[in-house]
Amino acid sequence: MQSSAFGASLAGGAFDLESFIKQPQTILRCLSWLFSIVVFATITAEGYINPTTREETKCMFNDNDSACSYGVGIGVLAFLACVVFLILDAYFPQISNAKERKCIVTGDLVFSAAWTFLWFICFCVLANQWSKTTNPSVPGDAARAVVAFSFFSIITWALLSYFAFGRYRQGVSEFDQEYRDPANDHSTPFPPAPYPSSSGPAGYQQSPFSQSQDQPGEYQPPAY
Repeated sequence: MQSSAFGASLAGGAFDLESFIKQPQTILRCLSWLFSIVVFATITAEGYINPTTREETKCMFNDNDSACSYGVGIGVLAFLACVVFLILDAYFPQISNAKERKCIVTGDLVFSAAWTFLWFICFCVLANQWSKTTNPSVPGDAARAVVAFSFFSIITWALLSYFAFGRYRQGVSEFDQEYRDPANDHSTPFPPAPYPSSSGPAGYQQSPFSQSQDQPGEYQPPAY
């Protein structure tokens, strides 16, 4: 019933590296992977400063350590997710099970939509905290790069959500077109049952014998 849903009937083809690299999803995942590295690596390397008046380091975004921790956490998880989904995209054409394909497509859609929202929150928080930063020792280029690539990540993950939704909708459409109620399916090679109900044959009108056994007809003696 679900053999061809989510493109399962096309499984088993040879892996084409050139086509895989040219896919919009692959390009967007690579960009998202790169943007996440810029965000969490920049915050980790330059996001914590140690002013001369303090002994402990503070976040460059208005001394708000939560803002830096949030950016690092979202960036690291996005980095790992991009690697996992790139592997799944490469392995996807080899999967013949429609249920496994549906789980991958659904997971991609849910995660991409969630990370689009989380990157939006990250951008808003970092931009707001940067606008309130007054410390002159803060590396401005690094802070602006983090804010900018957080914004770019919103775009790439939103596009990934769009493509994932397209794959999910296509898979559901294939399933709906493939499934037919057996009672209404007239394409079966077997003819319909001759008995519409369990009460007996509908076309049977009378006994095959012209007269009842209880009332035999007039006896005809044999002619010699």
